[in-house]
Amino acid sequence: MTQFGAWQRVDPVFERAETGFSVNDDSNHSTASGRAVEVRRVLVEAAVVAVVGAVVAFAANAISPRGLALTRNYFPSATGESVRPPLMPLVAGIKANGLQWLDEARAVRLFKDPAFREQRILFVDARDVEHYREGHIPGAYEFDPYHPEKEMATVLPLCQAAEKIVVYCTGGDCEDSQFAAIAFRDAGIPNLKLFVFAGGIGQWMTNGLPVETGERNSGAMRNADR
Repeated sequence: MTQFGAWQRVDPVFERAETGFSVNDDSNHSTASGRAVEVRRVLVEAAVVAVVGAVVAFAANAISPRGLALTRNYFPSATGESVRPPLMPLVAGIKANGLQWLDEARAVRLFKDPAFREQRILFVDARDVEHYREGHIPGAYEFDPYHPEKEMATVLPLCQAAEKIVVYCTGGDCEDSQFAAIAFRDAGIPNLKLFVFAGGIGQWMTNGLPVETGERNSGAMRNADR
């Protein structure tokens, strides 16, 4: 009886060993499921906290006098040039044509550079003769890209000798300066020397910079003190 009773007690263990069944399987499954639920709960809570934090941060930034302007470019280009919103489409077109561009600050620096007086830096006005005589950047040469035969023979040798050529027109949505720069490039002027002043004479005059009327070097000046 004792042996039989002992066999009865051992037999379930033996049977479980034979079948591979373990009493811990259900508990392991329950534990794994519980952990999965807990992980999902933590991830959901983290996502909610992140969203709430972002909303609070944007709201605080909007009302703070020291808040960041989200549309501002805090990492300007290496040249230090800034693109004003009205000029963005024009600058995009200039770049799309493989040309370089200048903002007003750099155009003024080149205008005041002693190399400009020595014609190592050249300014070229890409408008028609009537607009040119109404007012142009002092010392700028006239070149109408729609009638290149008129001035090309005069201007091209100067461009070949110059170190930098600044081409401008009215500015804004005017593309004549680009057409002129492309004409010079097609005539053999290295693209590296060509720069399009995006703001043009419109921006130049708006900011009260010197303007020459009549012929080139006429001496008839406005805002000569600038």
